Amino acid sequence: MEDKLIELSQKGNLDAFEKLIMSYERKIYVIAYRFMGNEHDAKDLTQETFIKAFKNIKSFRKESSFSTWICRIASNACKDELRKIKRKPCDSLDEEVNVDDGYVYKQIEDKRPTPEEIYESAELNKYLQQMLNELNSDYRMVIVLRDIEGYSYEEIAEITNVSLGTVKSRLNRARKELKEKISSGKKGG
Repeated sequence: MEDKLIELSQKGNLDAFEKLIMSYERKIYVIAYRFMGNEHDAKDLTQETFIKAFKNIKSFRKESSFSTWICRIASNACKDELRKIKRKPCDSLDEEVNVDDGYVYKQIEDKRPTPEEIYESAELNKYLQQMLNELNSDYRMVIVLRDIEGYSYEEIAEITNVSLGTVKSRLNRARKELKEKISSGKKGG
């Protein structure tokens, strides 16, 4: 089914492309959100990813899966956006994650948590996102793709266009750096 939608999309069929990307919308949004740290940028980058994918669908050659191809587009869009805003401090997560607007509820599983659990979860998410934002973009991307999105090492290597060894090395260093940041944060706070 996906192959047929890709084929039709490559011929310019907008309806087929829309059906094709519907199954990737949440995945791309989560990657963008975890990478950028705020809802506004994540929505913009999700849309930008799909626009770029549509413009370049004819160049998709099925050498990798469509999922890997579109995630690479999202990854590159996130990195490009990060370069644009590098001079600005990235503390918009504090503005976006707000219990009052109900956004935190979207990240919580189906069972209804207590208000204390909601608060603790929001604080932990905010803290972890802050620690994630302090990592360099290469480290952040492998953490998001592996530990949050669950991609295999091989898929991450394809998405980020680096070797398997580089992926493993970056992931190891990123986890170590995150662990150190979290440990030093607990001692200081």
